[in-house]
Amino acid sequence: MLKASSLKVSSKLVNSHTKIQSFYPEQDLKGQKVAIIGLGKSGSAATKLALARGASVIAIDQNENSGSTFNINNGFLDLKNADLKTFFGNFDDKILKEADIVVVSPGIPLEKYGIQSMICSGKEVLSELDFAAQVIPSCTKVLAVTGTNGKSTVTTFAGQILNHLGFETFVGGNLGVPLSEAGFHSSNRRPLEVAVVEVSSYQLEIPPKYFCPSVAVILNLTPDHLERHQTMKNYAAIKCRIFSHMRGNKIGILPLGNPYLDEAVMDHADGVSLAWIGGSPGVNVDVEAKIAELKLPTIGCVSQLQLSELKAVGKHNYTNAAVAALSVLGLDVEIKAEAFSSTISKLTTLPHRMQVVHVDDDGIVWVDDSKATNVEATYFGLIGFELKSVVLLGGVAKEVKMKGSNGFEQLVEPLRHHQGVITFGFSGKMIQKTLCANGLTIPCLNAETLKDAVSLARSIAQRGDAIVLSPGCASFDEFRNFEHRGRIFQEFAISSE
Repeated sequence: MLKASSLKVSSKLVNSHTKIQSFYPEQDLKGQKVAIIGLGKSGSAATKLALARGASVIAIDQNENSGSTFNINNGFLDLKNADLKTFFGNFDDKILKEADIVVVSPGIPLEKYGIQSMICSGKEVLSELDFAAQVIPSCTKVLAVTGTNGKSTVTTFAGQILNHLGFETFVGGNLGVPLSEAGFHSSNRRPLEVAVVEVSSYQLEIPPKYFCPSVAVILNLTPDHLERHQTMKNYAAIKCRIFSHMRGNKIGILPLGNPYLDEAVMDHADGVSLAWIGGSPGVNVDVEAKIAELKLPTIGCVSQLQLSELKAVGKHNYTNAAVAALSVLGLDVEIKAEAFSSTISKLTTLPHRMQVVHVDDDGIVWVDDSKATNVEATYFGLIGFELKSVVLLGGVAKEVKMKGSNGFEQLVEPLRHHQGVITFGFSGKMIQKTLCANGLTIPCLNAETLKDAVSLARSIAQRGDAIVLSPGCASFDEFRNFEHRGRIFQEFAISSE
């Protein structure tokens, strides 16, 4: 059933207290029709930006319930005088054919809405990321971070380093605030100097035309999202599109020795100065000494970074902090390497990432790592955590597409020093079977739900142990998302006494 609404929205700014410094030429899309597909956070932000640029906007989402989350009232747009039509549910395909520009939200597969056909026909089809990149001025440095795991943490660390050193910084993208929101910048603040942008593979499925970082990082690449990308070769090629328009002294940072990325980067990083995580030039971390060596490909000297004051839980965060520092150093914004030392103690991780959420009266430490939605994230969390733990694994296991493997066998080694494992949820029994078949020697029990798993873990854990939720799975069997799962775990932790 077709649901449509139409209103006039002013592209002028009317907030009486704050004028907005916009990055785009005023009304640069006047007279053009822009279609926005997918009306979640990214689609709402792209709609606001298109209206502010003077476009006539058609906002579309086949989910009839999306109207409850679609929000373009940011206090900067007077919703009276410019064109906006919204369609929730079914719509006439002719609407998209008539659009001059089609902007696609990252949650929308290219097979839907005829997007792939439009791309092949030559129509201007952009991701929300690329649409936003059109209006970011050349004076704003862009630091882009992608990878299967750790990208939110490195993005956050880089943003915190820049903020602590006094730079006007936007932090967002796939992480929380869509890049389109950077198009609205308050004039009572300094001009935006750096945008630190987390980028997902979904945001790179439509080959970018305008997104051109000064520094781009691919942290790692392990099996994930293969239900959408099909093969690791495709997954790597999509990730490497982040380098497509970088030239000259722009810096690309990759993990050393990943065969999929080594092949894909040859097609996408011609002319980029490359650095390596675990190689030289690049970043090398001595976890025991808590020291990192940083070397940019554009500068010959090696700098040392002391990491001993890092408070974030897990040894893997030493590498995350060092990569963030190298990335910021690569922006060439006149920061001396010695300045980073003063920021390390101030770095904090986001919620649900090896987050200590409670220490109960029996001295048991409760750790929420709900963001570990694939096996590799759980692996790195476990090898970097020193407390003996009861580990909770479960949910909906990701598709791995490796013959004879679901990936969980690689957890046997890091688990063997711990107290026990509780599997739960849709894939719980499969995980339990895999671990036991591959030589796990510590107790491994199965529970139906996360609540049941927590109860079992509480009965096994001893004073001084930790109970760690690091599921290695998606959350959709019981929960809305990993954040919801983490919040429920935290409630269980606090009510356990």
